[in-house]
Amino acid sequence: MEQNTKWVSVWGNAVSVAENRPERYAKDITLRYPVITSFSCSAVRLTFDNYCGTEPITLDKTTVFYDGNFYPVFFGGNRDVTIPAGENVVSDPLELHVHAGQLLQISFYLKDFTLMRSVVYTCGPLSEGLYANGDQTENPDISIHTSRKTQLCYFLCNVAVLTAPANRAIVCYGDSITAQNWPDELAVRCFTEGYEHTAIIRRATSGSRILREYNCLLYESYGLSGEHRFHHEVPTDGADTVIIQQGINDIIHPVGVENNVFRPMSDLPTVEQLIDGLKSYIAKAKSYGYKVYVGTLLPMGGWRTDAPFRQELRHAYNNFIRTTNLIDGCIDFDKALRDPVQPDYFFPEYDSGDHLHPSVKGYQRMAQEIPSHLLK
Repeated sequence: MEQNTKWVSVWGNAVSVAENRPERYAKDITLRYPVITSFSCSAVRLTFDNYCGTEPITLDKTTVFYDGNFYPVFFGGNRDVTIPAGENVVSDPLELHVHAGQLLQISFYLKDFTLMRSVVYTCGPLSEGLYANGDQTENPDISIHTSRKTQLCYFLCNVAVLTAPANRAIVCYGDSITAQNWPDELAVRCFTEGYEHTAIIRRATSGSRILREYNCLLYESYGLSGEHRFHHEVPTDGADTVIIQQGINDIIHPVGVENNVFRPMSDLPTVEQLIDGLKSYIAKAKSYGYKVYVGTLLPMGGWRTDAPFRQELRHAYNNFIRTTNLIDGCIDFDKALRDPVQPDYFFPEYDSGDHLHPSVKGYQRMAQEIPSHLLK
């Protein structure tokens, strides 16, 4: 039997900027997130990130619940930890023998007023969480009367396990399309099709662009630019491959100051600028020793800002992805999900209804498009 000598992430998220609301501070609450371990392991460690925060935060107590028992998590030997603005912290390794496919429940308690700014929205069959009143970090059955489900993941950004050297991770990087179901569907595919040595890690933030970010209060939650995201999110314990699927928001966001003062047409990139942004991703990923796969941009026909010049930009960008020799492979999501009769539009059953994001079936199709050799 192989010795457990390699740290590999089994769960992860990006960290983005929370939507600014008057109630953006929280106090005396517990957050709990479920994590299914992809591999058997002998230890677990957690990463909490305050990258987008403008104030320090304090985690007063953190636990891992597994197989009927709560296990305390320590940081430098202490139960509590304060994370400065813009920084992250990794827990002490927690010795814990877990079998592949088992569930961990990770809970942490925020006693005092905390700026809930570093967060990401995700959804899919493996993405959920809850928050509850009071310290519930050692309560196995939190009452529905004092808790509420959430798709928002605050601060917790990575779960890694000490496992066998054969195990590894793939990072899925992108915007809201990747923040939604397809990485979860890909993880489910790994479980069901027996790709037992591969974990799928999502690093995606809704509304984000490769080249731009908003600096106004209204749109700040649309996420950081690639310049501020990629180097922070993509390096991941045990990862050797990244799948990039981003660029559509660079194309659809600009509408002109006469329509929206924060979304000038000057933000619209040329195809050369968009490709240069992608090339910067590719170069960074290669510097990490990763293989790089890039997904084509999905159909957008019928989206509220759809226009011929945007489609032309999308086609030119996709053509680069399909033909460049700078990457290890193209994953042609566009070809898989488009309507063969109207190729700028989704095939109807793959359209969520907004003509930009796929339906559940569409996300399942995206997961099936990942070549098997990437998962072995």
